[in-house]
Amino acid sequence: MSLETDLSVFVDSPFMEDRLQVSEKHKVFDRLHLDYRHDNKLRAADVLQISTHSLKSHESCAEEDLVQTFLQKLLMMNYRARNIKTEETNEQHPTQQRDNDSLDDVGDLFDMLKEVSSSNKVASKPDPVHPMDVQMAVFHCADSFLKQLMVTKLAQCQFALPLLVPHPFTHQIEFPLWTFRQINKSWKMRNTNNEIISKEEPVYKAETPMVSFFRFGSVSSSKSQLMNSLINEKHNTFFHRNCPGSSRTRLLMDGVVEVAWFSPSGQSTDKFTDCVAFCNLHGDAGVHEKQLQILTEMSSVNVAVLPKLDKNDESTSKIQNLYKDEKPLIFLFTEDESSVITMRKGKYKIGLKDRNQSDVSEDLRRAISDCIQFSPSTSKFIIEDVSKHSNIRVDEEDDDDCRRGKEAAQQMMSLLENKDLREIKESFLPCQGKLWHLWCQKNKELHRTAHETETDISRNETKMKKIREDQQKSYTSEFIQFFIKQMYLHDVNVNLYFLKWLIILLNEFTSADLTVLRHKYNEKWSTVLELKEKYKSKRLKTEQTELERISEVLQAATFGLEHIMREIGQIFESCLSVKENRADLQFDFCSLPSLAAEMMLCGFPLELMDGDASHVPLIWITAVLDELVQKLGDQRVFVLSVLGLQSSGKSTMLNAMFGLQFAVSAGRCTRGAFMQLIRVSEEMKQQLKFDYILVVDTEGLRALDQAGRSTRHHDNELATFVVGLGQLTLINIFGENPSEMQDILQIVVQAFLRMKQVKLKPSCMFVHQNVSDVTAGEKNMEGRRRLQETLDEMTKLASKEEVCDDEYFSDVIQFDIQNDVKYFTHLWEGNPPMAPPNPKYCENIQELKETIIQYASKSFGIKLTHLNERIKDLWEALLNERFVFSFRNSLEIAAYRRLETEYSKWTWSLRSAMMETENKLYNQIENEVKDEIEDRDLQRELKEKSEEVKKSMSEFFEKDTDADILIHWKSSFERKIHELQESIVQDTKRKLNVILQQRDLKRKIDAQRTHHENTLLEKSKELALKLKEKTNDEEILKREFDMFWKECVKKITIDSPPIKNCDILRDVKMFLSDMYESVPVEHRSKSREILSVTKYSAYVLLKKSRGFTGPVKNVLKAAQETFGSVLSEEDETQIKILITDICHQTTKMRLSFNICKMGYNKTHIQELTRYIKARIREHEEGPVKYVFKNKFFIDLVFSIFQRAEKTFTNQHRIFREANDPALYLEKKMEEYYSIFQKYCQGATSAAILGKIICQKLKEPIEQSVYRNVARDLADEIRSICPSLNGNKSNLEIHILKKLAEDENFSAYIYYIHYPKDYYKDFIRDEVSQYMRDELKISVQPKMKENIKVLQRMIMIAALGSTEHVQERSGNVNMWLEFFTQKLSDVLIFSVRDFSGVKHDDVDDFGLLKDAIGTELLSMMSAISREFSTDTFNLNDKLDLNNRPDEILIDHFCQCCWVQCPFCKATCINTVEDHDEDHSVPFHRVSGVNGFYNAETQTLCTDFCSTVVRSSKVFQASDRWIPFKEYRSAGGVHAKWRITPDFSQLPYWKWFMCRFQEDLEKFYFISFQKNSEIIAYWRKHTKQKAIKSLEKISKHPGMLSRRTFVKRFWLNVNRSHNPTK
Repeated sequence: MSLETDLSVFVDSPFMEDRLQVSEKHKVFDRLHLDYRHDNKLRAADVLQISTHSLKSHESCAEEDLVQTFLQKLLMMNYRARNIKTEETNEQHPTQQRDNDSLDDVGDLFDMLKEVSSSNKVASKPDPVHPMDVQMAVFHCADSFLKQLMVTKLAQCQFALPLLVPHPFTHQIEFPLWTFRQINKSWKMRNTNNEIISKEEPVYKAETPMVSFFRFGSVSSSKSQLMNSLINEKHNTFFHRNCPGSSRTRLLMDGVVEVAWFSPSGQSTDKFTDCVAFCNLHGDAGVHEKQLQILTEMSSVNVAVLPKLDKNDESTSKIQNLYKDEKPLIFLFTEDESSVITMRKGKYKIGLKDRNQSDVSEDLRRAISDCIQFSPSTSKFIIEDVSKHSNIRVDEEDDDDCRRGKEAAQQMMSLLENKDLREIKESFLPCQGKLWHLWCQKNKELHRTAHETETDISRNETKMKKIREDQQKSYTSEFIQFFIKQMYLHDVNVNLYFLKWLIILLNEFTSADLTVLRHKYNEKWSTVLELKEKYKSKRLKTEQTELERISEVLQAATFGLEHIMREIGQIFESCLSVKENRADLQFDFCSLPSLAAEMMLCGFPLELMDGDASHVPLIWITAVLDELVQKLGDQRVFVLSVLGLQSSGKSTMLNAMFGLQFAVSAGRCTRGAFMQLIRVSEEMKQQLKFDYILVVDTEGLRALDQAGRSTRHHDNELATFVVGLGQLTLINIFGENPSEMQDILQIVVQAFLRMKQVKLKPSCMFVHQNVSDVTAGEKNMEGRRRLQETLDEMTKLASKEEVCDDEYFSDVIQFDIQNDVKYFTHLWEGNPPMAPPNPKYCENIQELKETIIQYASKSFGIKLTHLNERIKDLWEALLNERFVFSFRNSLEIAAYRRLETEYSKWTWSLRSAMMETENKLYNQIENEVKDEIEDRDLQRELKEKSEEVKKSMSEFFEKDTDADILIHWKSSFERKIHELQESIVQDTKRKLNVILQQRDLKRKIDAQRTHHENTLLEKSKELALKLKEKTNDEEILKREFDMFWKECVKKITIDSPPIKNCDILRDVKMFLSDMYESVPVEHRSKSREILSVTKYSAYVLLKKSRGFTGPVKNVLKAAQETFGSVLSEEDETQIKILITDICHQTTKMRLSFNICKMGYNKTHIQELTRYIKARIREHEEGPVKYVFKNKFFIDLVFSIFQRAEKTFTNQHRIFREANDPALYLEKKMEEYYSIFQKYCQGATSAAILGKIICQKLKEPIEQSVYRNVARDLADEIRSICPSLNGNKSNLEIHILKKLAEDENFSAYIYYIHYPKDYYKDFIRDEVSQYMRDELKISVQPKMKENIKVLQRMIMIAALGSTEHVQERSGNVNMWLEFFTQKLSDVLIFSVRDFSGVKHDDVDDFGLLKDAIGTELLSMMSAISREFSTDTFNLNDKLDLNNRPDEILIDHFCQCCWVQCPFCKATCINTVEDHDEDHSVPFHRVSGVNGFYNAETQTLCTDFCSTVVRSSKVFQASDRWIPFKEYRSAGGVHAKWRITPDFSQLPYWKWFMCRFQEDLEKFYFISFQKNSEIIAYWRKHTKQKAIKSLEKISKHPGMLSRRTFVKRFWLNVNRSHNPTK
């Protein structure tokens, strides 16, 4: 209703106040900045968010902040919320002061007092807003959920609650029944046997006597204060005129009826023996007739407060009617001095004037007690019955959304009618019962039992899958179907009402039975404790069995919203596992997580750990969090966890701090773990770096399980889980019992110790509750000292258990004993049930909240997606018994992989820049512009790019969302980038210096070639002059030129013999024959391809032993050699590393020969062979027990040269084509003929020189274009090609996918044993395929663009040279000098190329420029035509080093290539010499590497990640070592981190099945004993195998490319990798 409408109704109504009072009411709302209209309500969601107001706690505030300050104090259950003072400002309330500070006489005093009194009349200050006006104004302006929250908190503060509330302007009376729905009342009373019995009921259902108080007229005594003395004389349950903060004006309370209850404690000091309701009508009862009627009809006793009455008073008739009514009535006369007078039965009169308050209170109490005792039982007061009265508005009935929500909840509850509470869960929620518990048990067995074989694991997994199938096939009850349907049918507001109503009705449905069961449980538990003390074992066992039975019944009977959501979660998990919707489920199961996510956003907690099964439903939680990300975006949350003993007040503390909804009653304590979102306001997001706080509340540590046993393992598990999740963990300690404190601290310290070991860095804060005197500084210091000592002691104990050496708690976690320990006073101010919360406790809560937010402001929080990963990591590690060994930090791994990707970009950026510099300097060297290369030159060229990379690195480490994780690697990666830069500079310098040396060596060759060319030019010019008259006869000219050319070439080749082809392998054989005269080196087929050998025992001899035991040892060694078991696995690995390194180094040496420029020489073979020999000798002289046979050296040399043969041959061919006179001149014939023609046609010298210049530019242009395009292509391919645009993990995905598609066993073996070589081949294939596919789209356009650029640069140089010469009147030599210098950076082109060419007669430089332009255009077109063919291959035109694939290989393959000693998986790290342990996301089946079982003689089917959990052993260094202790084997084993878990790729299971026979033939060992596991694995198809590769990395879409895979059949002897 609008303000204008309200006002018009008020004016026309005879029941409304005058205009002035209405205006004053409006002013109250305006002063509080409130709008009571329906469309602008205060929302509970806004009040509960983290805002600046929620962090303020002041006893006074500005008037505009009254509402927020009141609400925040009320939410924290601080009853001083009604005592807030309004701050006064000088502008609002000026203070008058006289100038004179002394009084001369008494007369002046009276004059001054008169003056002050007069001035106050003129300028009186406005009254502060009455505290109850603040409360009621907020109530009127609140939405129904905030009203309910307010009233619930008022009840917790032991304040009276609004029962009947008239509208402030229309006077329409509202009964806010909805606001009472969450309030429970508990009390104790004595039965007829004088036994104390406890009762707890929802307040709206409680049947109690009710005493109504009202007044007629204006009275001098405070009715509310008198009522307080009856209920709790120490607490102002009803606000009265003498309360702090009360003012003269109270505008919004008239006509309001408040209700409060007295709850007895069962003690003799109770004022009343039963629970009694007290209703208080504010204002004159004579005016508020409707309220008076309702109260008098529903009350058990009426109490009327009266002034001195006059017979003609308007209220007289009403009073007389009350007196005539048979209901008990007590008159309180404010002007009467008498004590209790019985007027007649049930009618009393008590005077108030000049009487002691306590005497009056006692008289009144007795009178009320007598009235209640003798009143009929039918006069019991029930809150709900108020709604039966006419002409009042009931909020629940008037709100359509509330009504619809209630109807839906009631309809749902009707399905439970006449059902046994103990059987409801089994009947209606079948998924979460036995099947779910059995699945959890099997899952824990799978992770915690040391399974000896993969067969055991597969059997267990099969059973788990069967359970899931049974879950999926079980029926979906009508109850659950109805719940899901309702949640989908309605909007958010209706659903909120529906869920709250459902909780209310479920509590109402279960409360009676649960109360009885808990009473039985407590009695039985007490009996068990007594028997334990008396050591009566026989009866004790019986009673414990009975206790367990009651506990099971209690557990079965507990039924709430969390169980409904648990069932939905299990429906989802089972359907997802089977990948099929339930037949009877009317909705797509994939939509169920969205439902739970919506509930979280509405403020409902989500069960994180099932308290009954002690298990995290990981699939369900993951899906719900994914849905949150879909709805909110990947928001950041700050995770706050809470730990403490059972019933230590954790949930109460959280509810008070944040206004949450965790269960707090003794019968409904939190079980398992729940998480709840708290929104951060927009204004606070500026201060904080996250969007929500996620609070994780847990069941109490040392909670008793169903048999009354404390489960320490479960406590450790729970503590580790929530500590690992939280950025901050509150450890709640209750009371000052040292033994209890020690118990919880040992659990907590062990959890933090585990976090340190897995490199997580949570923080903690201790909250010490129920401390008797928190203000005693000395006592607190003593408490802190004692806590510190206990923490240090517990650290030592936990360190022993976790096998580490931390001695002090400060070694484990950053902890400040002064600031990180908070002391809380007692929760209650007095004794329950009537005690209000202690205001000091509420202040402690506020201080703690401010400290938490202050701490949180320094944190970035964690993304929801990362939280999802953290939950998964923690839980999967906890499922294994060895948490520290099993923990896999996915967030850290993901951050590191992202860092690797960035590192790849940075390194590429530096390499790319240096390649450009190298190309420029290479041209300058070849042009003899540069004669020396200095470090500073290269550093200067790289400086700009280096600064860019540094800036990019700095931004990445500072601004990345995981900056707090990445900071660990910042210094090491900065160092690596610096080292890389130095390495690039030195490598470039080395290469350029080699070019410098080679330039000098081939200067003679180049000079000779230039001399030949220029001699031919001059001779052809002479011939042209002779034939000048025959220029019209083309045939004669051609014939004459051919004869001339043949004769010239013949003379040249006589002086310069032709360059021969090379036969590398022939030269290798000859060299080895000379080296080993006694060992003839025959045909190549007799030597082995040593690079394909996996075992090297056949290549070694054991060194001879000396000394006394030498002969015996030598006999044993001979036996070993005979049976082929000479080498240990460590020896084999060392030899493999040696071979790999020799191959790597010889490749680098081969590249340094620059055969394309210098040609092949037999000394290359000698140099490489001698290097190989020296490396072998060096290895033999080291700490090894063997020497190599000659065959090893011969096979190694042949293997290396066979692989290099093609490269040698191709490079030497390029050299021959460029330097063999016959071949070279043959290519040049057409060019020279065209010049010859120009001579014959009488072309000018300038035109001919222009043509000669363009012909000499042709080859440099081609080479420049090819090199530039190669670099550009490499950059493009690295950015676009899916397999090459990420890190090493991404590349491996594409390699494995390609291998699976081709199903080539030889390729697999090559990849498994020689991954680096395979990666190189794969990159070459990818680049070749890309270049073929993109020839017309990318390669050719790039070449055309480069040609255009060069053409433009050449013409600019020609123009510049012409202008330069013309300005200086220079000659043609000056022109050529300037021209070649301008192009020296981009082309290998110098003035030397013109030595011997006569051009002195050229003087028309404009014509020369134009001739160059004409000839250049023609030449560029010819070059374009050459590469525009479909058969063009860029790689054929380039040196090996400059090819795109080699550029990318150089970039990608400078990473870690260390292989797992068991399964041969290659370390995934992109950095070559990384500091971290070697690791892979997924290990392989060790049988892939030929690992076999020594006892069964079968190939192993174990994954490394599972075998390291088992009791199996393996052989290394002649000893058997448990897999659990694999690091103790030393060497490469010690540097690997193999996480014991079930992270298996189905890919390798498919591989083992697909290539079973091939593997058996290859390794000469069968899978016969493991046939059962192979049968289990056959369910994995190739499609599933390829799909599973997505686990390695989440790169979307892997482009398929047809690549050439080397066909490489490997023949090796039997593998020797024994294991037991």
